[in-house]
Amino acid sequence: MRHGAQKDISMDYFKNVSYFISHIFLMLYIYSFATHHYTKKKTAGICAASCLLLTLTDFLKLSLFPDSGMCYIAVTLLQIFVTQSTGILISRTRDNRVLFMSLSASNYCLTGSISSSILHIYTGNAWLSLTGGFLIHLAILLILYSRIREIWLKAYEGQTTKIWWELCLIPVFFYCGFSFLAFFPYTLYDNPRNIPGVTIFMVTMFVSYVTVFRYVKSESDNAGIYLKNVLFESYIRGLESQYYLVEQSEQNLKILRHDMRHFSNMIDSLLTQGEYTEIRKITAHINEVADENKLKKYCENIIVNSILSEMIRKAAALAIDVRLDVIVPRNLPVNDYELALVTANLLENAINCVKDLKETAKTIDVKLRCGQDHLLIQMKNPYEKEILFDSVTGLPKSQKGKNHGLGMQSVSAFADKTGGNIGCFCEDGIFQIMLFAKFQVIL
Repeated sequence: MRHGAQKDISMDYFKNVSYFISHIFLMLYIYSFATHHYTKKKTAGICAASCLLLTLTDFLKLSLFPDSGMCYIAVTLLQIFVTQSTGILISRTRDNRVLFMSLSASNYCLTGSISSSILHIYTGNAWLSLTGGFLIHLAILLILYSRIREIWLKAYEGQTTKIWWELCLIPVFFYCGFSFLAFFPYTLYDNPRNIPGVTIFMVTMFVSYVTVFRYVKSESDNAGIYLKNVLFESYIRGLESQYYLVEQSEQNLKILRHDMRHFSNMIDSLLTQGEYTEIRKITAHINEVADENKLKKYCENIIVNSILSEMIRKAAALAIDVRLDVIVPRNLPVNDYELALVTANLLENAINCVKDLKETAKTIDVKLRCGQDHLLIQMKNPYEKEILFDSVTGLPKSQKGKNHGLGMQSVSAFADKTGGNIGCFCEDGIFQIMLFAKFQVIL
């Protein structure tokens, strides 16, 4: 009897320690694979608090009420809620992508926990099993961190939200499968014959995740290629527009130079006659021609300037008045092409919003300031049709259906990449969107 009691205590100790190790690695997964909404210190504190709560609730179902199925189910549901809430709370992008990541992290930890139990069943040595489980946890985390983390973080950029709701079903079903095969209502200790099946199930899970991440990477690459093509198309159009303006200006200035001899003779003749008013008209005409053929330079950065030139030309063709307040230096702390693409997307959205309004309302205010320590993009325009906002991102969403709205996705991805914030609202018939990012200056 005494020996049996000691054995039960030893088993409880083993399970509690094994679960504690799993919870530590679970929070390490979530911490490593989430884009942080808070500072690293605060994020680590939230993860540590969640780990402690999970450990305390484990004590309830494993030690205090080990024979209560109702307690096991209630505590497990609470732990699932705590785990998924932690991922959503600490992540900058609080959407279904984070849910997929947190659910997947739970499955990775279940793999380590199940491996520890299998080792314990075959060896009967608690310390050897806990050490083996710890090493398996660590190996999985290091492999995922080195091979998948970069792919996963890129998946945050430019991905539609619908696909992730569907992908979330994969970790959900794997989690349910592991739970019923290895933990409830019968454990692997009760049915060790399930061990080969559970092992194959774990291998199947990892193979499935390899396929999923290859698909995600492919989709991310395709979206990136599409967005780059859109950017270069706009850039090329901008350069073509500037080239045409240069050619036209050169031709007009050649004509002006050719006519200067005649203007000079006319001025000499008018001076003799004392017709100063006519002379002023001639000089005003010469100045007007020179000003009309002067190339417009909106900013110092040639890439952003070419995009602005193309977008202003497009707006002018629709009789839209674009009021610019732009200061963008030649050398930027961000990628020139990405900034140009974001500017083009926001300006194009504004053009589409006002193009059908009455002529007096066709106005867009653009403020673009980029320094070494900050970036500010602010656009205002009137609107009449209802603007729909995405419930997850809070940004305007396209009403044109599938394969539209990539512009706002690229803007959101750019904000995430630069550590910036996006805000937009409608007030008194004016839509306003602003992107602000503050950069760390290295002295």
